[in-house]
Amino acid sequence: MARPAPYRLDIASYRHSAATQTRFGDMDFLGHINNVAYGALFENGRVRFNQQFTEPDNRQKGDRWLVAAVAINYIREGHFPEDVIIASGIGHIGSSSWVIEQAAFQKGACIATCDTTLVFQGADGKAKPISDNYRMELLAQRMDTTERAF
Repeated sequence: MARPAPYRLDIASYRHSAATQTRFGDMDFLGHINNVAYGALFENGRVRFNQQFTEPDNRQKGDRWLVAAVAINYIREGHFPEDVIIASGIGHIGSSSWVIEQAAFQKGACIATCDTTLVFQGADGKAKPISDNYRMELLAQRMDTTERAF
């Protein structure tokens, strides 16, 4: 696994964050958060992040955005019962797709990162361009890639 860019490990780089409780059932037999549980933690953070956006103004009946890919990188062990802070921001924006960059933090340390690619799709099942207004909303939530001295 390639080491994430330094900005990905800094919660200040993200435009949105929300605390999520870990569950006893998230643990594996070694006592840390199971790798599968991270998917649900990131999904919860992604849903909360997406709730701030308005519907695309070129959306018609049957249009939707779909998750096309999810990539999770595990950086260090997470533990129950500590809450996880899921931080989210927008990475790459294409003509009909965008990437939500996320990181999970516990006790101030990044424990995992996640990149989710979403595609805006028309009712016909084909990719549909992101409207200019929706693109502006996405741009307002772009990641801060400024390198900081620690």
